[in-house]
Amino acid sequence: MTWNWQQADWPQFTYDEAAIAPLEADFLRESGILIGAFRHLDADEKDYLTVDLISTEAIKTCEIEGEILNRDSVQSSIRRQFGLQTDGRKIPPSEQGIAEMMVNLYRTFDQPLSHGILYEWHRMLTNGRNDLNDIGRYRTHEDPMQIVSGAVYRPKVHFEAPPSNQMQLQMDGFLEWFNGSQSLPALIRCGIAHLYFVCIHPFEDGNGRIGRAIAEKAIAQNIGQPSLTALATRIGKGRNAYYDALEAANKKNEITEWLLYFGQVILNAQKTTETHIQFLIDKAKLYDRLRGKLNERQEKAIARMFSEGPNGFTGGLSSENYVSITRTSTATATRDLRQLVKLGALKRTGKRKGTRYWLHTAAKNM
Repeated sequence: MTWNWQQADWPQFTYDEAAIAPLEADFLRESGILIGAFRHLDADEKDYLTVDLISTEAIKTCEIEGEILNRDSVQSSIRRQFGLQTDGRKIPPSEQGIAEMMVNLYRTFDQPLSHGILYEWHRMLTNGRNDLNDIGRYRTHEDPMQIVSGAVYRPKVHFEAPPSNQMQLQMDGFLEWFNGSQSLPALIRCGIAHLYFVCIHPFEDGNGRIGRAIAEKAIAQNIGQPSLTALATRIGKGRNAYYDALEAANKKNEITEWLLYFGQVILNAQKTTETHIQFLIDKAKLYDRLRGKLNERQEKAIARMFSEGPNGFTGGLSSENYVSITRTSTATATRDLRQLVKLGALKRTGKRKGTRYWLHTAAKNM
């Protein structure tokens, strides 16, 4: 197999710009909608949204690689870095590291990308690891850097990256391209940046997470502010398609199909962010409408439902959930829930044991 980096035209990627133009137009339109919607939030809502989206991306980008993190710990670390109130919990190294990397990405989006920034991101990302030889630097091992699956006795090689002794040269070229490519249309630049980086695969571990951070940086630089685009969230919803698209793109340097795939992922990610913003606006409106009408139990249950985000409880809130959250009786829970439906705070679906309750917000229905 001859990989893309072994071919004479590497890294001169080619593509059909006209085919991608409709996605670029959609991206610009959605960017304007998101920027306008964000401006309608007050300071507390902006803080909440920023922490929520950054923490969700941190968790999801790790989840794509099979690493499951504690959401409360990630959020606490991010809040601490922004100078916001926290619960003072002790943060495990993995949660601390990815939180630091994502906040650094948010704060330094407009700075040129450099070896130093990438080394620092890698040190943050590998916080607490003692199983790697190369932390905070490009890989140096002599073994081939391969992406493989299947049994040990019959492995399938999905990709082999350039050897370690080429890393400095390859990454010099990548950084020169990235920092000089801001005139490219947003989706083309973002898609190339991610593919180019992960094909070099410069680090011993963490390349996917850093590659997605680079894609986020490219988006933010294009729109001139931190993007808060739910990129990893959307990739995670179609993880197999993501790896299939990468594998298809690593065999040649004509990448129109990759750019079409990745551009649509970014558009879907923008819609996810838009849903989060609408959810916050709806939350504020609902609380204004219900002010003074809820008892303490109902307030606690509604707050708990909002904490789950736009999708709410998986499968909806049941009467049993309500009893567990509020520590009340089944009879009281039934009365409380009936009143919440009457007030328009919740919607009810199903019957008898299948009855479930959902927050009555526009964002939930988007």
